[in-house]
Amino acid sequence: MRAFETKTLGEEADAVAPDGAAVRLLLTLAGGSFAHFELPAGAVSRAVAHRTVEEIWWVLSGRGRIWRRSGDTESVVDAAPGLCLTIPLGTGFQFRAEPQASFAFLAVTMPPWPGGDEAFPVIGPWRATVP
Repeated sequence: MRAFETKTLGEEADAVAPDGAAVRLLLTLAGGSFAHFELPAGAVSRAVAHRTVEEIWWVLSGRGRIWRRSGDTESVVDAAPGLCLTIPLGTGFQFRAEPQASFAFLAVTMPPWPGGDEAFPVIGPWRATVP
């Protein structure tokens, strides 16, 4: 039996995601992991896709746009607090923050994030501005 865990969101990022967003790690169970992501105001992420995981995102703050492409299906959605969306396995995605505020969201990754080789670059609609 696994022990109960409790964690408060850290003030500083734990890592930088392959797309360039700051990551604050939360908790993990066998079926998935949970994390907080933030992109600075006016920034554009790198376009990537995942090899083995899929995600569900829930926007917390800021406004932005999120691009997704899988096969012949492509979509760009306006993102604002309360929006929930999926990143199915193998979907290319990229996101951008409006200039007024940073763009933050929570994501569940299923199965848990396996490590640095998980994401690979794809061609997205915007030029990335993150280092």
